[in-house]
Amino acid sequence: MKKFLLMMIIMLIGVVVVACGKEDVEITLPASMFKDQDADTIISEAKKDGVEDVVSNSDGSFTYKMSKAKHKEMLEEMKTSILGTIEETKTSEEFASIEEITSNKDFTEFTMVVEKGKFESSFDGFAAMGLGISGIYYQTFNGVKEDKVKATIIVKDKESGETIDTIVYPDDLNQQNK
Repeated sequence: MKKFLLMMIIMLIGVVVVACGKEDVEITLPASMFKDQDADTIISEAKKDGVEDVVSNSDGSFTYKMSKAKHKEMLEEMKTSILGTIEETKTSEEFASIEEITSNKDFTEFTMVVEKGKFESSFDGFAAMGLGISGIYYQTFNGVKEDKVKATIIVKDKESGETIDTIVYPDDLNQQNK
């Protein structure tokens, strides 16, 4: 009897796990991601990318519905892209002051280690904007609500370890636009 009960519990857990695995993921992307874009184009592009259903909401946002597998695939593609961007930025001659860039796994925080003198006399700070936007985009697709999405970029001096600057996106970007 105990074996039978144990088998039933294991089967029930298996059914629950399989059922959970088939659930869809819904993500609402804010209107700010789609400024000046045609709704029909957004919908057709998303469906072409494997999104099952796309709803254009009255506030200009879009709700994407997709399988968990598709959602995971999209996040992995974004992660690969962000890590590639980090590597390119570190090795690019275009950003000569940047020595190292690290991030946490959910891309809410990036640390750029720079040569302070070179950094302060260059436009290498633009790399921070790219990281911030990438982090925001990843978090949004990962289901973080628009008012909770933040990407913090900490700029540190290679020699002293001193924090030169801390930039929080989108907050600092919104302040620049005012």
